[in-house]
Amino acid sequence: MDPRGLAEFWRQVLGWRYRSGDADSGPRPEWLVLRHPDGGPGLAFQRVEQLTRATWPDGTVPQQIHLDLTVEDVAELDAEHDRLLALRAELLLDRSDDPEEPLRVYADPQGHPFCVFVA
Repeated sequence: MDPRGLAEFWRQVLGWRYRSGDADSGPRPEWLVLRHPDGGPGLAFQRVEQLTRATWPDGTVPQQIHLDLTVEDVAELDAEHDRLLALRAELLLDRSDDPEEPLRVYADPQGHPFCVFVA
């Protein structure tokens, strides 16, 4: 797994920043950490030699991580959809027309599923 590529995807999705020194740590770092601009917990990305893509929803290869992201309404869900596809997310499930809980499931560039739903 390429931690730089995956961290960069999530940096753009979340609007977070690299931990001090990580932005300039070279193209093949072993670890990268993203931090929320206001502080708090971060996301860490570690290099591994081999990572088998999760096979959600069948579960043959289980998820290694799953994030749920929320938006305010369906219009924002649709705008986020376009933005995520432009960032190279892959749409796995579209339930945006569900009146109870509109959502979409995507995979990041390394195949980790994540959800965006209206809450």
